[in-house]
Amino acid sequence: MTLGSAMELSAVTVEKPEDLNLVLGQTHFIKTVEDVHEALAGTVPRLRFGLAFCEASGPRLIRHSGNDPELVDLAVANARRIGAGHSFLVFLREGFPVNVLNALKQVPEVCGIFCATANPVQVLVAETELGRGIVGVVDGGPPLGVETEQDQQDRRALLRRIGYKL
Repeated sequence: MTLGSAMELSAVTVEKPEDLNLVLGQTHFIKTVEDVHEALAGTVPRLRFGLAFCEASGPRLIRHSGNDPELVDLAVANARRIGAGHSFLVFLREGFPVNVLNALKQVPEVCGIFCATANPVQVLVAETELGRGIVGVVDGGPPLGVETEQDQQDRRALLRRIGYKL
């Protein structure tokens, strides 16, 4: 009986402009590209996006779509670097993850979301004889403290200033 096999763990840095948002998730079917595209296109009227999906079997291609060629190219380049089967990556401009996450979660093929952020991201990738898979992500630094009453007031003011609260 084989108790296990070799596994290599690596941290793959997502390369992107500092202000660009991304969503990284796991899915399970070739239809993902069309369904994710439709979900994104139907959420925010001026949303610009590029997406890439790593097929896990058959021809194992990086499938891609979007309405912004620069973002599509960026998604493909990062998907190639991550190289984990059934993963998908979306880059967003003119919109934020909070605007699209529920739509993405409703796509039948989407199994889960690893992160949605503008922060620097490292994807923890495990590689075995079967292929590559995402173990998790590193998305930001550890806490530097606990918010004070003034920090709470500032947080509430920010949410109102940017239009997320009345």
